[in-house]
Amino acid sequence: MKGVMISAPSSGTGKTTVMLGLLRALADRGIKVQPFKSGPDYIDPAFHRAACGRASFNLDTWAMDGSLLDALAGEAGDADFCIGEGSMGLYDGVATKGQTGFGSSAETALRMGWPVVLVVDVGGQAQSAAATAMGFRDYMPELPFAGVILNRCASPRHERLTRLGMERAGIKVLGVLPRRGDLALPERHLGLVQAVEHPDLDAAIAGYADFLRDHVDLDAILEAGRGHPRPTQNAHLPKSPAQRIALAQDAAFSFTYPHILKGWQEAGAEIMPFSPLADEAPAMNADLVWLPGGYPELHAGRLAAAERFRAALRKHAETKPVHGECGGYMALGEALTDKDGATHRMAGLLGLVTSYEKRKFHLGYRRALLSASMPGFAAGTALRGHEFHYSTILEQPDAPLAAVADADGNAVPETGSVRGLVSGTFFHLITSEAS
Repeated sequence: MKGVMISAPSSGTGKTTVMLGLLRALADRGIKVQPFKSGPDYIDPAFHRAACGRASFNLDTWAMDGSLLDALAGEAGDADFCIGEGSMGLYDGVATKGQTGFGSSAETALRMGWPVVLVVDVGGQAQSAAATAMGFRDYMPELPFAGVILNRCASPRHERLTRLGMERAGIKVLGVLPRRGDLALPERHLGLVQAVEHPDLDAAIAGYADFLRDHVDLDAILEAGRGHPRPTQNAHLPKSPAQRIALAQDAAFSFTYPHILKGWQEAGAEIMPFSPLADEAPAMNADLVWLPGGYPELHAGRLAAAERFRAALRKHAETKPVHGECGGYMALGEALTDKDGATHRMAGLLGLVTSYEKRKFHLGYRRALLSASMPGFAAGTALRGHEFHYSTILEQPDAPLAAVADADGNAVPETGSVRGLVSGTFFHLITSEAS
């Protein structure tokens, strides 16, 4: 499937603005465009879907084996063109080789056959930007390179000088975006605010699309697109852990990888959403309650007051499994302290006590060898996932769910917990390792 990878030398260069504007601009032309996100990001895919109307899927060369990558590439289906959005800088990944790779956007682009469109912030430089772009083009000679989009260009003179440098380096300029201060999406401590929380997301994306149409050669990007043939061999998505899954979905619980939900649905599972923030109880006939990650630390007071939700959750846990990831794990614990130092009671199904007042950054890939079973996986199974939060553990008295290590094999203290039929992890599940 033809496509390109939108990447950059580093974070903060404007590639998300370019990605969303490009998705909407092409969709407005009637082109069926399939978005993807390289790496373990669970916020950006929702923005991608809002931009073009198609579900976006993560592609992760560290966590996913070839079969899962093939299955997700196959989700392009009837699309005309694929656009992947990179994470961090083009070549940024883990330092120790994992199951299939280092997890960089360059690896994803190379595996999919997509040429790289490099978004370069040219603020504070002119011809020198070409040296940066040339280094990124030549660092991995086998990686196809489509060209650059110059972002935050200050004036026509600035553009002329920067283009001269790119011309000398033999690098194609696909677009030049003038400097504007109104294009940044709002952020919070885990990155962008969630798409559902943006006050006027559709209008913002429409504005990005107009900006891209005015300043980027869309036809040149379409012409640059390449890709490998659609895979057909043994492609599969993750299996479902239960037939009927009550899934928490609201502003406090929303971080679930799209390929996980797709796999559950294709396996025939019935997904039954409910809102803990609205004090809704999970469906009584659910075989499993799953609390994904999100922002419980921003809504701790409302969760503490959600008596109906908490009582139903406890009743369910008497006979059927409950699992929480990251924020969902925190909500299953005894208590959560918010940024102001106020402590709120949580569900009390695990002994976990966490604090957002005492903030510490936890980020990275995780490999977990289960010492006890969790929904869908037996003890002894090796899982791959990603951890990203600022909360700290004050108490974790229950039995550890797994031996957890980072991508370098170093043990981490966030082992997850299990008590009876209730389990939780601080990492977000991506996939299990092939047995």
